[in-house]
Amino acid sequence: MFTAEMIQLFAVVLSRDSERVSEALLREGVMQFIDISEIEGQTLDELSSVKLKVSLTEITDLRKRIEGFLYAGDIIPSAPKETDLINRKPVDIGKEKTHLDQIVSERDSIRERQRTIQQEILRLEDIRRQVERYGLGLADVTIQAKHSLISMEIGKVPLSKIDLFENELKDLPSLNITMDRDKDMSHQLLISMKRDSEQIHKILAKVGWTRIELPDELRSVKKDVAEGLSEKLEKLTQEQRDTEKKVHDLVKKEEKRLIEVWNNLRVNELIYQIQGTFKSSARTVIFTGWLPSAKKNLLTRKIKQACENHCYLEWNEAGSKTAIGDDIPVSFNNPKALAPFQMLVSNFGIPEYGTIDPTPFVMPLYLSMFGLMFADVGQGFVLAILGLLGLLHLRKKEQKTGLYQLSWLIVWCGCSSVLFGALFGSYFGVSLFRPLWFDFHGIISGHSMHDSVIKDIFDILSITIYFGISVIFLGLLFNWINIIRARKWMELIFDKGGILGGWIYAGGIYIASYMVAHDYKAFPPGATLLLLVGLPSLLLFIKEPYHYMKHEAGQTAQKLNAFTLLNFLMGWIVELLEIFSGYLSNTLSFMRVAGLGIAHVCLMISFFTLADMTSGVKSVVILILGNILVIGLEGLSAGIQALRLNYYEFFTKFFHGTGKLYTPISLNSSYR
Repeated sequence: MFTAEMIQLFAVVLSRDSERVSEALLREGVMQFIDISEIEGQTLDELSSVKLKVSLTEITDLRKRIEGFLYAGDIIPSAPKETDLINRKPVDIGKEKTHLDQIVSERDSIRERQRTIQQEILRLEDIRRQVERYGLGLADVTIQAKHSLISMEIGKVPLSKIDLFENELKDLPSLNITMDRDKDMSHQLLISMKRDSEQIHKILAKVGWTRIELPDELRSVKKDVAEGLSEKLEKLTQEQRDTEKKVHDLVKKEEKRLIEVWNNLRVNELIYQIQGTFKSSARTVIFTGWLPSAKKNLLTRKIKQACENHCYLEWNEAGSKTAIGDDIPVSFNNPKALAPFQMLVSNFGIPEYGTIDPTPFVMPLYLSMFGLMFADVGQGFVLAILGLLGLLHLRKKEQKTGLYQLSWLIVWCGCSSVLFGALFGSYFGVSLFRPLWFDFHGIISGHSMHDSVIKDIFDILSITIYFGISVIFLGLLFNWINIIRARKWMELIFDKGGILGGWIYAGGIYIASYMVAHDYKAFPPGATLLLLVGLPSLLLFIKEPYHYMKHEAGQTAQKLNAFTLLNFLMGWIVELLEIFSGYLSNTLSFMRVAGLGIAHVCLMISFFTLADMTSGVKSVVILILGNILVIGLEGLSAGIQALRLNYYEFFTKFFHGTGKLYTPISLNSSYR
């Protein structure tokens, strides 16, 4: 129910043992280190930072470069294991940089060839588009369209220079077709881009090109041109694929070594991060940090084993005067099943240390709200299946933890929809079985066939109002518990979320219930009104004078005057307005739960009405598309509104998201 109890370790070990102690601390991965310079009232002139063997920045930069290379081959390195820590080696930054530079250079040369091939493909495709767009009129060896970008020539080249001709043309976007061979000459059709005409003419002169007039029988050469272009494009595309495979093969070939180097770099990086918080003297090393109290004995044993009992360990309780620093990290203490709901809490904020962790309560509240707004067995089952598919897709992707937990949340929401769908008797909008609670669809459509205490829409709205009152009172109770643990007794009584605020809220609920029971025609007796609302409102007036007197204590006394009394009165009035309007709006806000549930039913009724207007396949298609729309639209709306109600109507009563998340340095520490 509360955040995990934390304890602070202050340790002194011999310098010679610092490496082994650092490895033990990383292996356990339970300590969040703090800067030793935060010690107050201590002389630190003789202490200095621990000198690292290699620059932490250099290690981090090289590790990230290797990651980038591996990512190019769709290889995502996993967090280092225990064996990687055991087999840790000194980092030779120069050697690893040289090796990485070599393989990166090889990869870049392959990619440069890829870019060249791609440019040639684009140019040939441009030629083909021009041929298809303008056509070829070859009677006078010209293109009929004046604005074509293509240049074409017919000529003959000595057979001895054909290879030279083709080699000279290979780097230009062109198409060279052999039309005929006569003795020692080859008749060629050359198509190129006009912008390359200067280079083409130099090549033609070099190979002894002789221009000839096109014979009449070769007027239908367009088909051959198209086929030649397609053949060359196909060859280039295949070469592009082969080149891409070379990049992939290069990464695969280096994968094993790079993974080993990456793991070694990552382990050393973490070790140096730990040692970066150390302070050292001539013979000793000092460090301090927070960890859960439950891990105290284990870490004590591991540190003593690493330094053979040559150490001094001092443990300071959280909040004690001997503890260093005021920021106590917050560690959640929830089972894995609650991880999706812990994610929702963390997105709002981290609770202060020692206060209530709302995660175990968010789970039933969120799912109840979602189920009331999206109650359907069939649609809930589909939602759960979608969540399971997301889990299967993301289960091995460590870098997508947030999406993985979101998939679990969708599964939970789907199960809630199935449960409430059974309670309301809804199966893809159809009442296939008798509802376990009441017929939601029947009440909304006006033809409920089942006897139930819930008879109309006003009864449904009443359910959500009572639900909201329970949630608000739970939030107030949590606030009182947090205040009592912090020993803030005046705040417990006079805060708007304190006892007097809760008293006024309870009185307002009784008055509203009394009026409803008497058809809005009567108020409770005057004495009851005074006791329920008047008395706590008057007692609340004490708050401003109390704060004034507390502020003036120890300072030069100032006489009370009319202006000061007016300030007291205005502060009291504003406080009362905030309490009455705030609690009223908080309570009525829960009517959105019923509103979304009614909208869900109305949408399904609309699609069934549309389906009844058609028949056969069209009717089935309308119902399928309708369910898809409802699952997507209403599912998203229900999820957002349930989250909003938890955040703004529940959390705001007790939750102070000013805590600092516990982030120990471990082998599993995030590295992106």
